[in-house]
Amino acid sequence: MDSKGFELFLEQQGISRKYLSFYLLWIKKFSGYLGSEATIKDLRPERMERYLQRLARRHEDWQVKQAEHALRLYRYFLAQNETPSTSGQEQEKWRGVMEMARERMRLRQMSYKTEQSYLPWIRRFASFVGHRDPAGVGNDDLVSFLSHLAVDRKVSKSSQNQALSAILFLFRHILDKDPGDISASVRAPSRRRLPVVLSRQEIAGLFARLEGLHLLLAKVMYGTGIRSMECARLRVKDLDFSRQCLTIRSGKGDKDRLTMLPEGLEPELRAQLSKGKRLYDEDRRAGIEGVWLPGALDRKIPSASKSWEWFWVFPSEKLSVDPVSKRVRRHHIHMSTFQRHLKRAALEAGISKRVTPHVLRHSFATHLLEDGYDIRTVQQLLGHNDVKTTMIYTHVAKRNLLGVTSPLDSLGQG
Repeated sequence: MDSKGFELFLEQQGISRKYLSFYLLWIKKFSGYLGSEATIKDLRPERMERYLQRLARRHEDWQVKQAEHALRLYRYFLAQNETPSTSGQEQEKWRGVMEMARERMRLRQMSYKTEQSYLPWIRRFASFVGHRDPAGVGNDDLVSFLSHLAVDRKVSKSSQNQALSAILFLFRHILDKDPGDISASVRAPSRRRLPVVLSRQEIAGLFARLEGLHLLLAKVMYGTGIRSMECARLRVKDLDFSRQCLTIRSGKGDKDRLTMLPEGLEPELRAQLSKGKRLYDEDRRAGIEGVWLPGALDRKIPSASKSWEWFWVFPSEKLSVDPVSKRVRRHHIHMSTFQRHLKRAALEAGISKRVTPHVLRHSFATHLLEDGYDIRTVQQLLGHNDVKTTMIYTHVAKRNLLGVTSPLDSLGQG
């Protein structure tokens, strides 16, 4: 083992000098377990697992976890020394892979946003393996790439998971390969972040400094708890004023759900629909292509894209080119403009928190819990798969969930 080189590598990864000797010891012990110098081929997930199970019989849980971390880092350290060769022909093959990936995603009717997320990760993976022949990449390259993201690029766990999804798509649907076991990769650490939540007074202050369309967008997001993109993609038929409910179609995870539609928003939303109807009528007179439709609806119901019920609640003032079909259409508004207005309103209101459109959703959930609504109801309104995701809001709700009075409050000197 290149102990000096590995020690320097560990220092670069922020491992404290207090623990360096332990990390080196675990690698030495693993080599002793093998009976020879550990190579990258020895650091297979199944062999590492057997070794860690053996350690667990005589060592504490934290020691086993430390040994596992050391082995994963050492595996990546060894993989870094492999220098792949490349050629112009192999780079051309990767360009073909990228085009095939784009085509397959569209055939599978994956969203344009997913396409825009996956393709850069596939491009980064190709660069990481030195644009070697795509037919020659395998599990070792995938494991090393994930470790590279966690160790060198310091990406978050969510970014690493997104990269994994993109490369798994590449392996399974483009390269037609089994990606294998990825448990040997160094995983990005999980960091739980409490959501930013505005008080009711701060919400009111924010609204007082917004006007027109941006005020309505803020009210809709706070009043219904929907996500930014869900708000932008609302269709006329999604508003049900008689039942006071809002239908979210193809939300996160491609799921539909219902949420409430505040009664007080009806006059403003009807006025917004009237403005949209004028744009809709202009488009029909001008012979403009209909709006984008999800899935295969464009083929199943050709007339639907030009019908009023499928028109956007928040249409863009300008026409634009559909990035997939290349047709000139009326798209929905882009939420980046709303985000800028929201940030400026927060500064004017003297709110020191980082205010984004998603903060309105956080505030919606937290205020419902503060009003005594049960966690399951809030979960359904937000569209969370797991109630554990919704539970994060209990940590910021302005309620004493434990029913405990602080001794400082008992003194009356708080």
